[in-house]
Amino acid sequence: FTMTLKSIVMTAVALCLIGGLQAQIKFNAAADVMNRYVWRGTDFGSSPSIQPTLSLGVGNFEIGYWGALSTMGNYNEVDLYAKYNYKGFSIMATDYFFPVSGTPEIKSQRYFNWSDETTGHAIEGALSYKNLDVMPFSFLAGVFVYGADKDIEGENRYSTYLEGTYTHTFGENTIDVFAGATLDEGMYGTSAGVINAGVTVYRNIKLTDSFTLPVKASVITNPQSSNIYFLFGFTL
Repeated sequence: FTMTLKSIVMTAVALCLIGGLQAQIKFNAAADVMNRYVWRGTDFGSSPSIQPTLSLGVGNFEIGYWGALSTMGNYNEVDLYAKYNYKGFSIMATDYFFPVSGTPEIKSQRYFNWSDETTGHAIEGALSYKNLDVMPFSFLAGVFVYGADKDIEGENRYSTYLEGTYTHTFGENTIDVFAGATLDEGMYGTSAGVINAGVTVYRNIKLTDSFTLPVKASVITNPQSSNIYFLFGFTL
């Protein structure tokens, strides 16, 4: 199928208007500052990363941008997403894109190129569940359905990612223990197996009476690539 940036935005806006006419509009602008960017068991940028978020929420609907910028200038990511939340369940569509500086010469680097054969966009559909008031376990399933996730013959690989997380709070700390796997050869690895496992600890550090700094630290392993990462960051 053919999907355009305009159709994604228009659909998300229409859903927001329908589902939240009487709901309060919520804006969010924030940024994570991390010592490196590791996503689903793979390191991107190999340097400190700034990860901004800009979003608009209306009722149960949310649309926004999330990005990652390597401080060494060797990695840039800008993702457009639309999400619907209901009682802990979330349905989300995400457009992953990796822009370059200046005017792109290659078709796959052009943001407004949505041709299935040459686009650099990769569209993922995902379903997740997280409701800690009900149970401490959360789940995520995502599959790439359109765009740049292709094999050498130009066929869509439908790379799939499954993740389960256990969350526990003790004192002022919250801990996530997680494991993620892929079902076949694709963007995540060379075969089916666990590609992302580890633990993340969150804590809010009160610096003044009016300012609290959320910090987090993670140890992440990728059994398939035999690698390990230690992450630390904070949110502004």
